[in-house]
Amino acid sequence: MLQDKLSEFVKTQATELGVPGVAVGVLLDGQEIYASHGVTSLANPVPVDEKTLFHLASVSKTFTATALMRLVAEGKVDLDAPVRRYVPELKLADEQAAAQITVLNLLNHTAGLDWNLIDDGEGDRSLTGLVAKLPGLPLIAPPGARASYSQAGYNLAGRIVEKVTGLPFEQAMASLVLEPVGLSDTVYGLAEVMVRKFAVGYNRDDDGELRAARPWGAFNEGARRDNPGGGLASSVSDLLRWARFQLGDGEGVLPAVELQRMREQTVALRSSTLGDGFGICWFLHDWDGLHGIGHGGSGNGQFAELLIVPERNFAVVSLANVGPDGYPFNQSVVRWVLEHCLGVVEKTVEPLPYDEGKAQQVVGRYEIDAMNLDIATDGTRLTLAVGIKPEIRAASDEEMPPDYPAAAIGFLPGDNGENDDSDGDGDGDGDEYIVTEGGLEGQRGYFSRDANGAITGIDLAGRLFNRVTEAS
Repeated sequence: MLQDKLSEFVKTQATELGVPGVAVGVLLDGQEIYASHGVTSLANPVPVDEKTLFHLASVSKTFTATALMRLVAEGKVDLDAPVRRYVPELKLADEQAAAQITVLNLLNHTAGLDWNLIDDGEGDRSLTGLVAKLPGLPLIAPPGARASYSQAGYNLAGRIVEKVTGLPFEQAMASLVLEPVGLSDTVYGLAEVMVRKFAVGYNRDDDGELRAARPWGAFNEGARRDNPGGGLASSVSDLLRWARFQLGDGEGVLPAVELQRMREQTVALRSSTLGDGFGICWFLHDWDGLHGIGHGGSGNGQFAELLIVPERNFAVVSLANVGPDGYPFNQSVVRWVLEHCLGVVEKTVEPLPYDEGKAQQVVGRYEIDAMNLDIATDGTRLTLAVGIKPEIRAASDEEMPPDYPAAAIGFLPGDNGENDDSDGDGDGDGDEYIVTEGGLEGQRGYFSRDANGAITGIDLAGRLFNRVTEAS
């Protein structure tokens, strides 16, 4: 019965959202249930199934973190040690930060590093080359001060794996995690992807037509420096095997206590769709006392979602090959499965009516190293648009995903409805928001203030964008 209902839901959602190919897997009561729809490629259509490879993007981080935890269990890495113990050549824009950042800061995104270094296609594109370029990466906070999602932090963590094992990152990962767990279809590198069935990614043009993306370009051997943070490809069946491993006793790879340690909160997250806090890598979820761990990933034309509920020995995986609609597809699958399998119903959140005074406070441009985020108002609604900086897009020799056009956002009710920060913690009540339309629909975040109450930044998808201009 569940198999039929899941298959029908997946087919309906994929059709409505125009996703060429999707694969979904559920682990329930020890049984694996699969539902797939569509094709791997519109030009050369082959049915998607549970063995089809998709780009995992940031779900890759869960593998990197688990490998590092194995090294912790073996006494080769100390989570509280400074990164320089293992990567002594590390330099950053701020010397004090470079000396203070710990391994744990990398794994729970509290290192204060901006999102990522943009690959200019020049120089050494290995992890060694990444470390050499890190002095050019902006710092957004002192180490340990706050969480802000950082791809660069995880790529630096991958360099720790290399230095400690003496192996190239990909070989170390195969030895530490992938081979022992039996993940034969979880791979790095275009050469490995090409000998398996894989899904081509797609992006929707302004006219609505689907255009083949080239996400596999990130898998060429000359661009390895993003592998720790986002370089894996895998299938639904392998990801359910990965979930079983995370739910088990460590299978001789590392003690179960270390797996459980990864699920314990290390830092809280405020107003984030991604979760209520970070463990070690995992986003943590709390549904009225039922706890889950998960991670998502977004690549060029491909989206991945993995959610595990240890108390119920449960997991769901959803993979989709179109941007931006792959994201809402995956989110709808996770919500449906949680409701129908565990009785968890996501609470609806209604934004407040448009308020011109509040809107004018936040209008302006915000940025991270790679992207601009623009908040604007036409006097009737507030909108958010985010995209890759034009100069970076123009300079790149690789295809990049399209921007997210302006979409409506609304403020959420605060504790007292006031937009001040009298306690100086940057958490002005009433500054939380939700995206109400478009490819980012449902994403929640908040605006940051300084001790004087001035807006200084916006959090979106776990990343802090600092304010650079206000409305003229």
